[in-house]
Amino acid sequence: MDLISRVAENFSESAHLKLECMDALAGPIAAAAQRMVDCLKDDGKILACGNGGSAADAQHFSSELLNRFEKERPGLAAIALTTDSSTLTSIANDYAYEQVFSKQVRALGHASDLLLAISTSGNSPNVVAAIEAAHESGMQVVALTGRDGGTIGELIGENDVHICVPAQSTARIQEVHLLTIHCLCDAIDCLLLGVD
Repeated sequence: MDLISRVAENFSESAHLKLECMDALAGPIAAAAQRMVDCLKDDGKILACGNGGSAADAQHFSSELLNRFEKERPGLAAIALTTDSSTLTSIANDYAYEQVFSKQVRALGHASDLLLAISTSGNSPNVVAAIEAAHESGMQVVALTGRDGGTIGELIGENDVHICVPAQSTARIQEVHLLTIHCLCDAIDCLLLGVD
């Protein structure tokens, strides 16, 4: 096995997928950033959730807003629903793992808030439940998915934004999700602070 060639192939696949997605995803990403800025300007907050690598993406996004991205600015209201182990384990133990995010959305979310829901397959039951809870609370949703969008794609309403990476590989989808998160953070800063 030639590991150098294998590594090069991973780089090539990632780069090609990002370029293939650019035209299709630029519009939804821009729309999502505008919704997020409108939410923040309305004194709302962004709640983010996902599992595994998508949990890390939710935390990455909220940290970039709470602290800073590439420009100095005041912190922006964002909460990753993936970080409180006591809350997550108590809900999973007392109810079901499928409710670990939806119960938090119902407790913390308001109509002026927005949910960032991340699932590479689009089928994660706890992320689906979080979207349903967000809709019940009157919240808008920005969903990051992959493949065909799965169940989440079917739940997205006209006030929501769906950013779906048309790929099958979880790793490649997550790589585009990370780029999308950076694009969202950059666009939010540009809309709030202006462009240099």
